[in-house]
Amino acid sequence: MFALVLGLYARHDRLLPWLAGAYAVLAVLTLGLYAWDKRAAMQARSRIPEQTLHLLALAGGWPGAMLARPLFRHKTRKQPFTGIFWCTVLLNLAMVAALLW
Repeated sequence: MFALVLGLYARHDRLLPWLAGAYAVLAVLTLGLYAWDKRAAMQARSRIPEQTLHLLALAGGWPGAMLARPLFRHKTRKQPFTGIFWCTVLLNLAMVAALLW
């Protein structure tokens, strides 16, 4: 649904082209970092701090995180993480809405 809204805004020239590109880059980066962190967790290696994952989601990488969480079965059952994640999504959407307003 988010991609549809972005597409509609972009089609009507109301969305700055760099914003759609930034979301795409951040989503792919975030998805990759979730995969990296899941692999590190399985191999008992050094992990990516949760704060880093939340900051990426807040910056616009949340679509990638939303795909990565069930795809890799990573950070899906940890309640404090999940609550903070959804707060970052809502805050990011509010910031984008304010930017487009």
